[in-house]
Amino acid sequence: MRISTLILAGGKGTRLWPLSREDHPKQFYSIFNKSLFRKTVERALIFSDPDEIYVVTNKRYRFRILDELEEMDLKIPEDNILLEPQAKNTLPAILYGIKAIGGGADSVAVLPSDHFIEESENYRDAVREAVRISSEYLVTFGIKPVKPHTGYGYIKPGERIGEISHRVESFVEKPDIETARKYMDSGYLWNSGMFMFSPELFLDECRKHQPDVAYAFDSEEEIERIYSYLPELSVDFGIMEKTSRAAVVELNTFWSDVGSFDSLYEIFEKDEGGNAVKGECISIDSYGNLVFGKRLTALVGMRDAVVVDTKDAILVCSRSEAQKVKQVVEILRERGDKRAREHRTAHRPWGSYTVLEENQFYKIKRLTVKPKRRLSLQKHYHRSEHWVVVKGTAKITVDGEERILRNGESTFIPAGTLHRLENPGLIPLEVIEVQIGEYLEEDDIERFDDDFGR
Repeated sequence: MRISTLILAGGKGTRLWPLSREDHPKQFYSIFNKSLFRKTVERALIFSDPDEIYVVTNKRYRFRILDELEEMDLKIPEDNILLEPQAKNTLPAILYGIKAIGGGADSVAVLPSDHFIEESENYRDAVREAVRISSEYLVTFGIKPVKPHTGYGYIKPGERIGEISHRVESFVEKPDIETARKYMDSGYLWNSGMFMFSPELFLDECRKHQPDVAYAFDSEEEIERIYSYLPELSVDFGIMEKTSRAAVVELNTFWSDVGSFDSLYEIFEKDEGGNAVKGECISIDSYGNLVFGKRLTALVGMRDAVVVDTKDAILVCSRSEAQKVKQVVEILRERGDKRAREHRTAHRPWGSYTVLEENQFYKIKRLTVKPKRRLSLQKHYHRSEHWVVVKGTAKITVDGEERILRNGESTFIPAGTLHRLENPGLIPLEVIEVQIGEYLEEDDIERFDDDFGR
């Protein structure tokens, strides 16, 4: 039995701002000492070989995914990384992946990249049961509720077709608390957003219930053209709620969609005061708080709060009101504030940079260049740059002249000068860059050669 895995990795994760930003959403954030994306890939490898794993994402995250896979020392064919021209929700993303997989699989598992799941034997048993019935049913995984949750959709199981599988009687939307209690008492399951089905059955059901969308992917047009006229449509609304061939497999393990700070609180270990802390924290008479800190955080007399410090932004809110964080993101977007989309640390194909300090006429960055990587050959028109090597060995090119710089050595690049920074060594290169000029934004760059096709 050939099982391919399709990982959906295009989400923006605005509900976990300021931890998660558009340029570095929650699936790539190392919340648990490794990213949720990496944990999803590890889970995919239980049933799929590396060349059977496919990722649907967008151009913005392509190099982040390649870096994650490289850090895992995992080689997935680059053609298996599918770039959506536009975000059109889950049905187009899944169809795009199914078309790429073609006849190369008997069953396809669809996994969101931003969920947290305990990889128990119950998880493996649920996947095996889903594979068993996937030629006859479009299978979704239903999580056995541990409390009446109002943030999830629910599934009402119908006729039993296996020890832990049922036909789906109905899908229901996110309920209020009283309805959630009734659902839980009646044996309803949380809708996890994970699926298993044969490619042929899924395509047949798409052609039956969403013929226009299916036809678009059956055409020979370029993917950019196809996406230009596709509707935004979830697989739940477009297919699963309409098909008569939906089944649900009970998944009795710890699961979270990590969709809010309250769900993060549920996942983390707690101290004796019920506080979940990542970072350094002193807590006095404080209980039930979630703390993410880049600096020392001191709590005094706090109850059930969320405190997140990312150096460029601080969030303080009640855990019960944490869903409203996305409203903050909307306000920032309306203002054109880059903090809606960017961290102080930005990831690039060659490594990363962190803004340490900035003012109107200067900006100080720490550049980290990966071994054997180099920046583009480029020039800036409105700023000069001063580079100081603090770790590793740098190969620099300035107006055609190459030099090697080592620890403590520096160079100056005047505005308008063609230049390049390269790490020829085997360890990461760290450089302090001081930019001086009247315009210091990232779009003041003209590239003449780039290893990454930018």
